[in-house]
Amino acid sequence: MSRPIQAHIDLAALAHNLRVARRATAARVLAVIKANAYGHGLLQAAEALGEADGYALLDVRDAVALREAGFRQPILLLEGFFSRDELPLVAEYELSCVIHSVRQLDWLDAYPRPHGLSVWLKFNSGMNRLGFSPAEFPAVLEKLKAHRAVREVTLMTHFAQADEAAGIAQQQALFEQLAAPCRLPCSLANSAALLRHPAAHGDWVRPGIMLYGSSPFADTSAQQLGLRPVMTLSSEIISIQNLKAGETVGYGATFRAERAMRIGTVACGYADGYPRHAPSGTPILVDGRRTRTLGRVSMDMLAVDLSELPDVRIGCRAVLWGEGMPVDEVARAAGTISYELLCALAPRVPVSS
Repeated sequence: MSRPIQAHIDLAALAHNLRVARRATAARVLAVIKANAYGHGLLQAAEALGEADGYALLDVRDAVALREAGFRQPILLLEGFFSRDELPLVAEYELSCVIHSVRQLDWLDAYPRPHGLSVWLKFNSGMNRLGFSPAEFPAVLEKLKAHRAVREVTLMTHFAQADEAAGIAQQQALFEQLAAPCRLPCSLANSAALLRHPAAHGDWVRPGIMLYGSSPFADTSAQQLGLRPVMTLSSEIISIQNLKAGETVGYGATFRAERAMRIGTVACGYADGYPRHAPSGTPILVDGRRTRTLGRVSMDMLAVDLSELPDVRIGCRAVLWGEGMPVDEVARAAGTISYELLCALAPRVPVSS
């Protein structure tokens, strides 16, 4: 018998969350499925998101896998091509690619095939990761519009604080100042901007985390946004111990009981993708009821407080995150974000859908 831990992917919830995104915008929807669809499985996520107008990801091999599986929607490589050797694949499989650097322009200049590529020119409006500066942008745009290898150009940028009070006004104004005279399709909005900043929707929106049932906002829950959890990570209680006052739990003895306590051990640890840095008090659901973790998370196990759950027995279900236990809450308690938890699901965890 194998360990009881498993992750269940609710594909109907994934499709539901896409419909929430669609209702929020008149723009075309480019579903972001990078990082193995945020840990949810690339091909099954793409199928569940089949009503999307297109997909966005990073690796050309993943894009090829989608094409060979029969997906015909536009597919955007969010960081473009990483070498000139990828350009023939980009053309053969009719992929769109982001252009964000002079090096990519040089590779494009050396590409012999005319008029084949759909490119998305990235403008650095303040994120300061990828893209051309305001000074560089006009000349690069003119070069791409006249380039023999380019069929069409879409303009894009990425917001740094769309999920925060600072908002997007400065970045949006800078983008529009340069993009408006060009009269080309544009894409600005991630999940947060899609939900809160309709003036920034442009022609394409790029929802990511909201599709997987997590809120992009610290002050608004996924449930309040009408989103459903897609991944539920669950396991079981495999041991129960009784502590006396003063006894400790786990490596480093980081939790000490102030009174007599009943604790359970859950078959889940950091080798499964649960965050080792999650402190005592991180919420968890045991037998359908909320309780808390205790002590340090170890490789294969973690401890939970059963003091107020006297009827819980070995074999009772524990939900680490997902249905009934929002991943955003767990991430907040662990001092991280839901993206990291979902993407960190370990290969050894069995996945069902």
